[in-house]
Amino acid sequence: MTDTQTYYRTTANPREPFAPLSGTSEARIAIVGGGYAGVNLALSLAERGIKDVVLLESEIIGHGASGRNGGFVFAGYSLGEQSLLDQLGEQRARALYARTINAVNLIRSRIVRYAIECGMTDAGVIWANWFRDPHVLRERQRLLAERYGVHWEWWPRERVREAILSARYSDALFERNALHLHPLNYVTGLACAAAEQGVRVHEHSRVRSLRREANAWRIRTHGGELRAPIVVLACGGYLAHLKREIDRAVLPIATYVMVTEPLGQRMEECLRTQAAIYDTRFAFDYYRALPDTRLLWGGRISVRDRSPRAVRKVLMRDLLRVFPQLKGVRIDYAWSGLMSYARHQMPQLGTRGNGLWWMQAFGGHGAAPTCAAGEMLADALTRNDESWRELSRYGLSRTFRPVGYLAAQTNYWWLEGKDRLKEMLEG
Repeated sequence: MTDTQTYYRTTANPREPFAPLSGTSEARIAIVGGGYAGVNLALSLAERGIKDVVLLESEIIGHGASGRNGGFVFAGYSLGEQSLLDQLGEQRARALYARTINAVNLIRSRIVRYAIECGMTDAGVIWANWFRDPHVLRERQRLLAERYGVHWEWWPRERVREAILSARYSDALFERNALHLHPLNYVTGLACAAAEQGVRVHEHSRVRSLRREANAWRIRTHGGELRAPIVVLACGGYLAHLKREIDRAVLPIATYVMVTEPLGQRMEECLRTQAAIYDTRFAFDYYRALPDTRLLWGGRISVRDRSPRAVRKVLMRDLLRVFPQLKGVRIDYAWSGLMSYARHQMPQLGTRGNGLWWMQAFGGHGAAPTCAAGEMLADALTRNDESWRELSRYGLSRTFRPVGYLAAQTNYWWLEGKDRLKEMLEG
C-alpha cells in the first residue's frame, strides 16, 4: 500500500506546474482556492471574456477534496430532494435542481471541448437498494418524476445481479445522466483551460493576509502581493483562516477512499457494468471500476482524518460485505480528504456587498453544484445577474466548532444505527 500518494496523484497527467505568485500585481478578480469551486469560477469568467483573473492555490490544483473524491458526477445536492421542496417550494427547488442537471451537461461538454484527458466514463450511476423493502426507491423515483421532471429507470433484482455480482442488494434505480472520471485530471484540465484563456493561475501561493484598502482588497502571500476589487474565497474544507465568519460556517469532514490492485479478469467476478454505484443507506458505500481494472471503493464520513493504514482497515471490512469473493485482494492506495459541510447541507454562495464573495460547503456532492455555482457567480460578476440569490436562504450558518464536530459525528452514528437496525429487522 502506498502511504504517501493517492491513486489520482500517481496517475495524474504530466503538466508544467503553475508558478507561485511573486512581486506586486493587480487583477479585476482574485480567487482563493484551486479546487472544483475556484477553478470552475475561473473558467466560467474566462469563457465570458473576463481575462483579468488571478487564481491562488496554497498547494497544487486539486490538492483538497476536489482531487481526492470518488469521481462521481451527477445532479442534485447533499440536501435531499424532498427537503429541498419543503424548504423552497416546487418552483424554486426545481430551478435549483435543474441548474445541477445543466452542470452535468456542461461538465461533459467542457471535457470534450478542451480535450481533457480524465477517463470520463459516461455510463450512468446505479443507486442500489441495500434493503429488501423497495419503498425508498419507489418514493424517490416518483418524487423525481412528478416534482422535478427527472426519470430514473427501475432495475429489478435480476438486472442488478447481472451488473453487480453480489447478494447484498435487491433492486435499484439507474440514473442515466451521470458519469464518473479522474477528478484530479479533470480539475487540473479545467485550470489549464482557464490559463490558456488568460487566467493567471498560481500554485504554492498560500494567502497570508487579506485586508480592505480604499476600493480594493490587498492579498499577501509569502512571495507576492495582489490588489483586486473583488475577491472570492473558495477554500472548501481546507480553511483559508482569512475571514472568521466564512470559515466558521463550514465543518471540514473527512471521507475515505481506497483503490485495489489491478484485478484483471477478477473484475468480472464483481462488476459487469461501467456505471458507478452507491447504495441506499445513509452511511453508504460508493465504488466504480477504473480503466486499469482496479476497483475504487469509498465510504464513511468522520471528523477524523485517518491514516492510509486505518482507512484501508475500515474500508476493507465494508468491501468484503459486498464482495466476499475479493478476500485477500491487495489494496495499493488508501487516503482521506476533507469536505466542507454546512449545517443546512447546501452550498453557501454570497457576499456582504463589499467585493468579498464566498463559495463553499459543497461537501459530499461537489462536482455538479460547484460547476453550477461557478456559472451563477460568473453571471453575477460580469452582468450583475441576480440568480445567485436562489441560494440566499442558505447563508453562513455557524457550525460552532469544536462542538459542531461532536454533533455531526453523533448524528452520523445515529443514522448509521438506524440503518443497522433496519437491516437486522429484515433478517
